[in-house]
Formats: sequence, structure tokens, C-alpha cells
Amino acid sequence: MQNFSELPISNNLKERLASARFSVPTPIQAAAIPHALEGKDLLATAQTGTGKTLAFLIPAIERLLQPKASGISVLVLVPTRELAMQVAEQYNALRGTLLPAALVVGGLPERQQVNAIRNGASLVVATPGRLEDLLDRRHVQFANLQILVLDEADRMLDMGFLPAIRRIVAALPRKRQTMCFSATMEGAMARLVKDYITDPVRLAFGSVLQASETVRLQAFEVGSDRKQDALRYLLARETGRCLVFSRTKRGTERIARSLNRDGINAAMIHGDRSQSQRTAALEGFHRGRYRVLVATDLASRGIHVQDIAHVINYDLPEVAENFIHRVGRTGRAGKRGVASTLFSREQRAELFQLERTLGIRMEKAPMDGRQPGREDRVEGTGDQASAPKSTLVPLPGEVLQSQMEG
Repeated sequence: MQNFSELPISNNLKERLASARFSVPTPIQAAAIPHALEGKDLLATAQTGTGKTLAFLIPAIERLLQPKASGISVLVLVPTRELAMQVAEQYNALRGTLLPAALVVGGLPERQQVNAIRNGASLVVATPGRLEDLLDRRHVQFANLQILVLDEADRMLDMGFLPAIRRIVAALPRKRQTMCFSATMEGAMARLVKDYITDPVRLAFGSVLQASETVRLQAFEVGSDRKQDALRYLLARETGRCLVFSRTKRGTERIARSLNRDGINAAMIHGDRSQSQRTAALEGFHRGRYRVLVATDLASRGIHVQDIAHVINYDLPEVAENFIHRVGRTGRAGKRGVASTLFSREQRAELFQLERTLGIRMEKAPMDGRQPGREDRVEGTGDQASAPKSTLVPLPGEVLQSQMEG
């Protein structure tokens, strides 16, 4: 499949895809959608940012456009509220005359969610905790369910949702189509698949512990006391949206406050922010009100904003896998992106171990730490020009690598 127009789907859905500027499918979409349209169970592993949402939404919407019994026909389970909201948003953009999705998540008014179900929503996007609560109180039932989607299933298991998932699935019809998307297929994930998926079509797209080839990886050695200057330097050389990762909640707040004092519109997301604050930050970032979003790793899988030009690792991640989820926020759907990592001389060994674990090699360069001017731009993204050579002198990766190993 080279184009969505080739799919055996309704003309109305083709028109809505075209209006939303979806024309050429990503590899996972091209492979998964034809099987899903035939009603087959799917088991897919893929790197983040490969277009998994459309891979299950297009078949789901096409099924909902056919004559069916009343009630909920499609259930999409996801690990976080942010991901649930973004799946619902994409569905609502393509649904046409279908009723809006019922969003069932914690941290938002329950009455609104229950009313959406009672008003006849055919598709529910939910986090396991809140959905199990509604099931227990009989606010929702799935007698006519046709499709179950487990999105980022491994993440749901990591967050301790396995008992809730088992109780939810026990309430679903045995005869259904199940589509499972995950970054890994090990341990509890493999057992979950064995229990709930029947003779699936198995799809795999590259190593899940590998950064996308569309992301340029670069690392800058900078003194610990000059990291804020280095961050401003990188932001001044980029005109697009930037996502900055910090290890801690306190660090996230400190970085965001400092950027706003410097006149850079920045929002922040971390575990202590209320749901309304997190929603406002994501919405403002998505709509361009904020050019920079500062986040902890809590948000690394929950941020699905298109066209993030630059991911900046202000702090190294505690877990190597989180590096992949961080940088996977840029370079999505075949577009190119940049991921920059700041590290100190004392962290050379830690950076080297990160590279060795993930099998990657970042472009290395020292940074002089000066406050950049507005004329500086980063090479290789958008319409930006190259940065002056006097401000950023590349150091061959082999030289720095040998220093780190020594």
C-alpha cells in the first residue's frame, strides 16, 4: 500500500484522511491496516513515533461505519491520560458523523464521561484504573464490543495495571478482534498476549531499543554550572517546538521558570501537576502558545504532539530505555528531528555506557557556554542556517570516545 486512497474503506473516510493531510502511510500502517480491516488479531512491536494510532483507528472507524448493534463497539486501553486524550482527539478529527469518543480517565469530571457513554458513544478510550471503577459500579457494559485495542501494552504493565486489565477483559465478549501494540514482548507481556490474542498477525518494525533513523543524535559536553546557558544556546538556534527533559520535578520547575524569565514561553509537566495543569500545558504546546515544554520521564510516552523539532536531554535519563522514549518525540512519521544531550566531564562514562547499552553513537562536540545571539540557528532542521563555526567546534567522536573509555 503506497497511499491511503488504495485502502478498501469508505469514500467518506478517505476524504477525511485527505482533509487531515494523511496520504502516505507509515510502514506499520501499511502493514497493519489491511490485516485489521479483515478482522484479524494483531500483535505489533515498533519504535515509538511510527504511527500506531492510525493503524488501529482507521480499521476501527471503518467497522463503526457498518450497521451494528447499539452500545460500545470499540475499546482502546492506554496507559496515561495524555495518550488517551490524544487518541480521542485523533479519532474525533476523523469520525465524521459518528458520535465523539467517550474519554474515560482519572483526573477529569466523571459525570461527563458517564454521560458520553449513556449518550451512545461507540468508541471508548480509557485508562484501566478509571474504567475498572466504572465497570464495578455498572456505569458501562460491553455486551456488543467488537474490537479491543491495547496500546502501549508494556507500559500499562510497567505501571501495575495488569490486574485491572485482566478484570476488564473478563467483562468483554470472547468473540472479538484484539489489536495489541507494544514496545516489548517479554515476561508478563508475553503471557498477556497468550491469554488474550488468537492466532495473531505478528508485525515487528526495528529494534525498540533503538532511536529512529530520522533523528539526528548529538551530545554536548558542558560544565554543570553552565547547563542553563547551554540550553538557551540550543533553543536560540532552533525555531521550532522544543521538548526539554529533566530527571526531577524540582529541576523541571527550575528550568521552566528560568526560561520564562528569559522571555521564552515555556510550560511544564511532571507528576505533581494537576490534570488541568497538564492538559493546559500540552494544549498550549500543541497550539504554539508555548514553544518549549519541560517534562520529566513521566511524560516521555504521553506526549504525542506532531512536529516537535528538537528534543533536549537537559539531564541524562536514569534508565537507558527512557532515552529512546524521549528522543522518539521528534522525527515522527518519517519527518526529521534533532535530539541533543547535555553532559558534564564527570558524566562521560555514564554517557558511554548509555551508548553501549543502546548500540548508538552520538555526534560529540564541546560547547563554549557563551550566551548565543538571536542570529544563531542550528543546521539541518527547517529553514535554519548553519551556526557560526566559531561558536561550536566539533570534536571527532573517536577522540572523545577514547577519552571517556580512559
